Parts: sequence; structure tokens; C-alpha cells
Amino acid sequence: MVLRSRRDYLEAIKSRYNRASKEAKSRILDEFCETCGYNRKYAIRLLRKPRKKPSGNNSCRPGPKAVYQDAKLIEALKRIWFATDQMCSKKLKAAIPLWLPFYGIEFEPLEQSFQEKLLQLSPATIDRLLKPYRALYRKGRCTTRPGTLLKNQIPLSTHHWDVTQPGYFEADTVAHCGSSMAGDFVYSLTFTDILSGWTENRAVWGRGSQGVLKRIKDIEEGLVFPILGFDCDNGSEFLNHHLVRYFTERPKTPVLFSRSRPYRKNDNAFVEQKNWTHVRQLLGYE
Repeated sequence: MVLRSRRDYLEAIKSRYNRASKEAKSRILDEFCETCGYNRKYAIRLLRKPRKKPSGNNSCRPGPKAVYQDAKLIEALKRIWFATDQMCSKKLKAAIPLWLPFYGIEFEPLEQSFQEKLLQLSPATIDRLLKPYRALYRKGRCTTRPGTLLKNQIPLSTHHWDVTQPGYFEADTVAHCGSSMAGDFVYSLTFTDILSGWTENRAVWGRGSQGVLKRIKDIEEGLVFPILGFDCDNGSEFLNHHLVRYFTERPKTPVLFSRSRPYRKNDNAFVEQKNWTHVRQLLGYE
């Protein structure tokens, strides 16, 4: 017999047991123990236990009242979270005091009581409050597919060049694929000069090597200084023979071609930062 059936059976015989004589109680108890498989002493306790009185409001859960459920507080937290590029809770906890003074400039002024509550939030509470929004606003998908053919020919950049003049670039692509990577879609090609921060962006359909090379040539024609170094991730749109020949087989000064370590975004920190300010903040993650 399942638990629900046992409880229903208990409720059905409890009132009859309490009204019965001593001999009748013994017979009811024998029947109850045989049917439900209970120990006799335990069965007596169940039958003698008084019914719980129904409370006035069964929807109220026990415990202290929720402190951080105000919609205005959650909206302020969500805005700061978006402004910090959806930081994790531990980093966001440290960033809130830095961003809070500028909240009133970008949005409406925030009451002092709400500011104090935001500063008191723990990382666990931040995770709990932002949990519904993390599922709705996911970051862009990683579309880097390794180009394995030229990895032995293109050196790893374990440290940044000793940059004293412009011309040393980092490059990356950003996918505009929405929630699915199926089919063809547009990528943003980002070119960032390490010394000056000069950034060029071009749209390219797909990640074919010829299409990316065409956009790189277009960028180079518009630059006011020559390309001296080129650093990229390990995607096949960069690690291909067309781009290697274009940069390294120049008659005058070949371009220093290097690649970052796999899964180390900080190796290309300059272009990653421009991906956020020049692409994601304008076009989002769709």
C-alpha cells in the first residue's frame, strides 16, 4: 500500500477508533496493523495523534520575510549585471560599489535604502535573484573551430610584443547566429591595434578563408599605418594557407604572424574588449 493510501485509510478509521470501546479498538488496531504493516505501538500513536487544525493561510511558507524581492531592487541589479557584461555573482558583488555611483546618471536616481541593499547582497543571493534572467539572456555561442593544418607553422604568442609603434594587431570574429549555429550567418571581423586602440570592424558572410581575407585587405587599405604584426585565435578562418601567404610572403617586410593559446581569451584581451564595446553593445547577442 502506498503512503497516500495509508494516510487516507488512517483518516477513515481514526474517528471510529476514538469512539469505539476497548474491545472494538483492539479489533480496529489489529486490522490497521495487518493492512498497513505497522508496528502496533506506532499504529496506536498514529490513531491517537490529534488532527492538525487548518491554518488561515496555507500559502505562507515558514521563515523570515523575503528581504530582496522588491521589483525595483531586482531591476537595478539586472541593469548593473547587463552593464558589466553579465558577470558572475562573485565578480558582480565586487563591481557593484564601483558601478553604483553612476547608476543615477545612466538611469533614474536610486533611493539610499535600495543602494544599501544592493551593497549587502551576497554572491549566493545575487545568483538566486538573477537565475530567471540567466536562462533568458545567454551570452553568444563560441564558434571557434580549430584550424589544425598550420598550427606547427604559426608560433604561439605567450606574451605581448614590445609595442612601441602602431601596427601590431589582434583579430577576432563574432558570430551573429542567435540561438542556433545551423546554416550560414554573418560574422563581425574585429581588428584592434594594441598601442593606439584603433579598431576596424567589417561584416563577413560565413567564415570562409577567402571572405575573411577580402575583408582584411579592405581594412589594410584604409589604415594610416602598415600592419607589422598579426595575432589571432585558433579558428580556421585565420589559420589557413591564404592568410599565411598574404602576411608572410611579402616582398618588403613580412608581417609577424602568431596565434594565441587555445581557450585563453586573455591572450587576445585587446580585441576581446573591443568585441564587447564595438559589437556586442551595438548588436547584442543575436
